[in-house]
Amino acid sequence: MTGPTPGADGAVALFVPDGDALVPTDLARGPWAPESLHGGPVAAAVTRATERAVPADDGLRIVRLTLELVRPVGTAPLTVAARLSRPGRKVQVVDTVVTQAGTDVAWGRAVRIRVDPSGVGPEPTVPEDDAPAPPSAGTEVPSRISEYAGFHNAGVDIRYVRGRIDRPGPATAWFRLRVPVVAGEEPTPAQRAMAVSDFGNGIGSELEFGSHLFINPDLTVYLHRPLEGEWVCLDARTRFGPPGTGMAESALWDVRGRIGRALQSLYIEIGR
Repeated sequence: MTGPTPGADGAVALFVPDGDALVPTDLARGPWAPESLHGGPVAAAVTRATERAVPADDGLRIVRLTLELVRPVGTAPLTVAARLSRPGRKVQVVDTVVTQAGTDVAWGRAVRIRVDPSGVGPEPTVPEDDAPAPPSAGTEVPSRISEYAGFHNAGVDIRYVRGRIDRPGPATAWFRLRVPVVAGEEPTPAQRAMAVSDFGNGIGSELEFGSHLFINPDLTVYLHRPLEGEWVCLDARTRFGPPGTGMAESALWDVRGRIGRALQSLYIEIGR
């Protein structure tokens, strides 16, 4: 990692390993309350557990990860246990359970698919979307929630190339981890992508943070190819359904092109 910025507790990672547990640092906290974690670090921890549950050289890679946030994830140590629940040479499923003090707080399910070793594949028949402006063209916008250090304002670099966090509506921004997911470990491409894919609900919100509540109880990320480099771009927007529900949708990019898509269902309270 380049130039880690310590959190208020001196942290230079999102989690610190302690035996079989991961201890969250200040940099893993989310914007809704200092006692709760951001979904991104939880998704990254689940991705890490998924990768560690299978051989690193088995020729398969993660193409989808779904995270169910069944309870608010607090700042207590996490136990992240993953198991290969659907073995296979071509397609696998790895299930993960995240617990705090013996209580389930999140579930993860990852689908892994074998990569053709020949490297020969079909050419796409649909033209690619126009690429976003690069990170170097982006603008830093201070977080509107800055009372305490967290993942949203201290754990990542953010560069907006369209829209802004302080203006409701669609937005496009580049994200880069400032610190490792786990102290002493270099984040994998999948960990980097999953960690920032939870930001779509925030940057593409159609509602004001101060007067409305819009929480995503889940996150599903599809990756049709691995991330290249450190920067991940989210082109995000929010859609509303019946009162109280909605969906945030983000196209994911790296500096070479599209890499996938992230989806979040939303629980919404107007004028809370």
